[in-house]
Amino acid sequence: MPDKISEEAASAEPCPVCGEQYQAQAIRTALNICPGCGFHYRMEPVERIAYLADPGSFSEISATLSSLNPIDLMGYEEKLSEAEAKARMKDAVITGTCAIEGRAAILGLMSFNFMGGSMGSVVGEKVSRALRKGAEEKLPVIMYTNSGGARMQEGIFSLLQMAKTSSAAAELDKAGVPFFVMLCDPTTGGVTASFAMLADIIMAEPGALIGFAGPRVIEGTIRQTLPEGFQKAEFQLEKGFTDMIVPRKDQRRTLAALIDLHQGGWTSPSRPEYL
Repeated sequence: MPDKISEEAASAEPCPVCGEQYQAQAIRTALNICPGCGFHYRMEPVERIAYLADPGSFSEISATLSSLNPIDLMGYEEKLSEAEAKARMKDAVITGTCAIEGRAAILGLMSFNFMGGSMGSVVGEKVSRALRKGAEEKLPVIMYTNSGGARMQEGIFSLLQMAKTSSAAAELDKAGVPFFVMLCDPTTGGVTASFAMLADIIMAEPGALIGFAGPRVIEGTIRQTLPEGFQKAEFQLEKGFTDMIVPRKDQRRTLAALIDLHQGGWTSPSRPEYL
């Protein structure tokens, strides 16, 4: 385990769970996980691609799509430019083909750094295209969700993406192609209410916040105190809203196993060691 360091020498914020400080490099080496307690920090798509996809196998699709201002909202173009610079992405999701332990797949990953991972027209279109490409080419689709919900700066156009992505997920299901989702912290709003909960296998990272509305909104609406941690991944698993919780270090081999299981056979006659 990496050595703990003093507050003066620390290059990372204290862990929000255990309060310990570790060098930023130690946290990055551990896949953005606290070396002490296992807390999963948020990750950007480029970081996830590095540990999920086989080296050099990721090829982006729909790379040229970028958001417009469909309802002529004042200042929206400036907000988009700021978000693009912050996230170093054209919008809040990146999609592409890749290989995971030699298994071909379509991979989509959302960025909370781009306007809270909100789903506007471009996000909905890119997710829908990825799902339809999976149906056409018989490639399993894997989505990593990380979103605060619909992008209300695009008005009704953002809400339409819920129906569009759900329709594309139905096409994938009709084609008999597997769809896997990893719910990351946070996954809320319109993304949760659409394609994120329509997968064949719904996974979550440890401690991820998963829900539709926030706890304060719900408590204010129903005028009741909510159970402790009621929107955390562990609570959702207990209540049957997710199928499994998968720590980051196990995600690559778990996805490879799921692809094998849903394609009707193993690549080896022996039982894989990761099951």
